[in-house]
Amino acid sequence: MKMAMKLIGLVLALSCAFPVMAGGKPAMTRQSSATLLTEAEEATLLWMREEEKLARDVYLTLYKLWNKPVFAEIAESEQAHMDALLKKIELFGLIDPVLPEVGSFSNPDLQSLYDELIARGQLSYVEALAVGAAIEDMDIRDIGNAIAETANLSLKTTYESLLEGSKNHLRAFVDLLDQQGVEYSPQFIDQAVFDAILAV
Repeated sequence: MKMAMKLIGLVLALSCAFPVMAGGKPAMTRQSSATLLTEAEEATLLWMREEEKLARDVYLTLYKLWNKPVFAEIAESEQAHMDALLKKIELFGLIDPVLPEVGSFSNPDLQSLYDELIARGQLSYVEALAVGAAIEDMDIRDIGNAIAETANLSLKTTYESLLEGSKNHLRAFVDLLDQQGVEYSPQFIDQAVFDAILAV
């Protein structure tokens, strides 16, 4: 039986979570050892690092709950994403916001989101897969925004690599949901973009 997975509460929770990228303020800059980043680029880089931790931590927790390989495998990939972003944080002389404990976040919006996602994901294996799809759906939107925001080639290259990984993860979760007779509807990216990702 097909059923559309509507994560309305998640959409509302995230409506104000992602940092304003351009803002109405003049672009302020901070000198680093490599080059100049705008204040918005710095904020986005730090957000992306914690957002990748969110994905990793959710998948590590869901793997413990459901013992399904997909969660362990994608958690490992998310760790690679985190490592790539940490290199950029160090390159630009920023302070890493990531806390060492699984499930703990410096950003209160991400902490609330993590708690909500785990609450949903523990309801059933299908809900856990839907949570995974929603995380990747959200990541694709946010990484796309980050790419559009920056002209810094070093950042752009890293973000583009992360984007391809998130597309692969989304395909994996959507495919597993389909095997369970469940149709996932995109919550954060356009339907046309979603269809194009699945068509690859």
